[in-house]
Amino acid sequence: MPVVALAQYFRPELIPYLSPLGCYLALSAGVMAHNHNHCPTFKNRRMNALFGYWLSHFYGYPTFAWVPTHNLNHHKYVNKAGDATITWRYTDKHNGWVAFTYFFVSSYWQSDPIKQYIRKARQSNPTLFRQIIMQYVMWAGLHLALLGLAVAWHGVVGGLKVWGFAFLVPALFALWTIMFFNYIQHIHTDPWSEHDHSRSFDGVLINFFLFNNGLHAAHHEMPGAHWSTLREAHAKIAPLINPQLIHGSFFGWCFRSYVLAPFFPRFGTRQVGRAPFDPPTGEAVQLASADVDALESGINAARV
Repeated sequence: MPVVALAQYFRPELIPYLSPLGCYLALSAGVMAHNHNHCPTFKNRRMNALFGYWLSHFYGYPTFAWVPTHNLNHHKYVNKAGDATITWRYTDKHNGWVAFTYFFVSSYWQSDPIKQYIRKARQSNPTLFRQIIMQYVMWAGLHLALLGLAVAWHGVVGGLKVWGFAFLVPALFALWTIMFFNYIQHIHTDPWSEHDHSRSFDGVLINFFLFNNGLHAAHHEMPGAHWSTLREAHAKIAPLINPQLIHGSFFGWCFRSYVLAPFFPRFGTRQVGRAPFDPPTGEAVQLASADVDALESGINAARV
């Protein structure tokens, strides 16, 4: 990650070739942060904290945010009311526009559990609060230093270009893509079902490049499992999952959903099982994000 990013500082003419690779590596940093917060990479707590700091610089945001928004919220409610990342907040329609703008909707609503998590950490968990503040300081401080270095070497315009393509564009790509993955893995699935709560992509390539994160149903059912074990876990539950929710090709699914479906609706998705806004008990749903506690990473809320 640092080699690809900093090579653009030394050789700006390589930006067209290296920035796209930097986008993939930034996305990888986001996937690694996701995996790291579920199943810490190291046995040593300090090493885990340092690894989180390191990934934050490439992913584009302090990685602690995965804990309140994902580990403690999304994994508990899984696209039901209370989940800050629900796919149906304003509409249950699935089309290219809704999928593209989901990033902005989800980012806004995820800010609530993040702010609540920080506030509770400040009040009751000073060690965690110091870690959060340190991540913000190191993340922002290093990016300011990298921006200053780029400007010093290449001038204001050239420096902004180099820093933007080496770090900013890949980070924005990673943040948007991570949320897009969450959207497509849950739109029109059945969160009330034991196994039909997530859409999985079992293709070899996407799971090789994204550390088995296409196997989403297995991940939700065993969130603390190391990512390398998910292929085996997926094989055990795949026969129990509705076939409409397992796909071989990620790009093929996107082509059918966003290129063909507007003209041939049969290629689009349909609600599988019970809709997330239709609880079996019949009570009215509340769209506000549920409360989270100030717990450290590696803790996964049980599904409700």
